[in-house]
Amino acid sequence: MELNGKVAVVTGGTRGLGTGLARAFAEAGAQVVVCARRPPETPLKDAEFRAVDVRDPQAVHRLLADLPRLDVLVNNAGGTPYRLLADADAERHARVIDLNLTAPLTVSLAAYEHLRRSRGSVVMIGSVSGGRPSPGSAAYGAAKAGLESLARSMAVEWAPEVRVNTLVVGLARTDAADAHYGGPAGVAAVSRTVPLGRLAEPSDVGAAAVFLASDAAAYITGASLLVHGGGERPAFLDAATVNKGS
Repeated sequence: MELNGKVAVVTGGTRGLGTGLARAFAEAGAQVVVCARRPPETPLKDAEFRAVDVRDPQAVHRLLADLPRLDVLVNNAGGTPYRLLADADAERHARVIDLNLTAPLTVSLAAYEHLRRSRGSVVMIGSVSGGRPSPGSAAYGAAKAGLESLARSMAVEWAPEVRVNTLVVGLARTDAADAHYGGPAGVAAVSRTVPLGRLAEPSDVGAAAVFLASDAAAYITGASLLVHGGGERPAFLDAATVNKGS
């Protein structure tokens, strides 16, 4: 799949999944602009960095107004610390929702005219946390559930000029994986819970995003593509005392 001559903006594109997304679009031939609050520790090859806080509508509008054109917007910026609901006030949880739901809406609205002219595409980076309980990251899970809903409505309102889809990403091997899962042993143990036996690599997510942005997905909009290695094995299967096999 080729995106030669296309311009792609990847929010939060300087680390983790964002780096894999930016690299995948560059390898597909796109001109890539990555934006984040801080520059990457190592400059990304074939990608231009722009400093912006996606929670600041004025800064977002300035960034997009400065671009001559835009064909693909990848709303990747997001994340959350581990925080039980009762351990913080509502304002702290609201900040997580602001980053993971309101900010993608802000960037998408700022990009709309560009994308309408180019008959472009929006790719939301969602999470399996939006479709299951997420203890310790409840506000994040709620925001990601809202992001999928937003994308489906946006796809209908903006058709036929702009396609909008969501990648529902599962457990991923990023630079934060060791800290998140408890080091190499924790990563290995968590990997064994995934049917495909491993965590997603950033390149896996990048390849899926390129597909949704490409002409190969020209008739796909309002969709949620699961990139989760088969999901998570139901706990009751291991707890049950029958049908264990040999």
